[in-house]
Amino acid sequence: MSRILMVLTSHDQLGSTGRKTGFWLEEFAAPYYVFRDAGHDITLASPKGGQPPIDPTSSLPQMQTDATRRFDADEQAKCALATTTPLSEVDVTKFDAVFYPGGHGPLWDLVDDPASQQIILNSDAAGRPLGLVCHAPGVLYAVKKQDGTPLVAGRSVTGFTDGEEESADLTDVVPFLVEDSLKAVGARYSKGPDGDSYVVTDKTLVTGQNPASSAAAAQRLLDLLDH
Repeated sequence: MSRILMVLTSHDQLGSTGRKTGFWLEEFAAPYYVFRDAGHDITLASPKGGQPPIDPTSSLPQMQTDATRRFDADEQAKCALATTTPLSEVDVTKFDAVFYPGGHGPLWDLVDDPASQQIILNSDAAGRPLGLVCHAPGVLYAVKKQDGTPLVAGRSVTGFTDGEEESADLTDVVPFLVEDSLKAVGARYSKGPDGDSYVVTDKTLVTGQNPASSAAAAQRLLDLLDH
């Protein structure tokens, strides 16, 4: 059994629109059950601790999947989500792998959260499998190594595409575009068709493009743990 840390956003405001955001439910639920069904121990954390905000759009009936329906009926999982550990209290060296669900929230808080950046840097340096899906790979663009170079410069990554953001009508709302920001710091960004599952692995760094990539990215993380 491995110990897996899942890092969620605490941010719930969609820019200045007055609308709510947070993490995308499928991007949490699908990996959560991939990890749990494989017998691993999961710890949930967020910048503020406690209950992280679920993006209300991801709770709409048309957005539901088998994993989200399972979560809705799972009191143990809902209790765990309501009591996440504050990121500042997390010792990442006690974990075997780290996974970041997406949603728009991370673009506002996890991108410059010092504790989150340290978790990412430590995990990468230690060869600890690190997975991020959808918007969460966007937080990587702001992470710099000790010598000041971007962590993902020259690294193969994916993440929510400019086209997918445009389809969500949020191009002018988000603080930055995931695809553009990763390219701007020298990452080797690639993508599949909008809406399709697409996962990229670079050594122990795993990135998934969108909600449809969540389970596959989590499984890729487990594959790295097994080697």
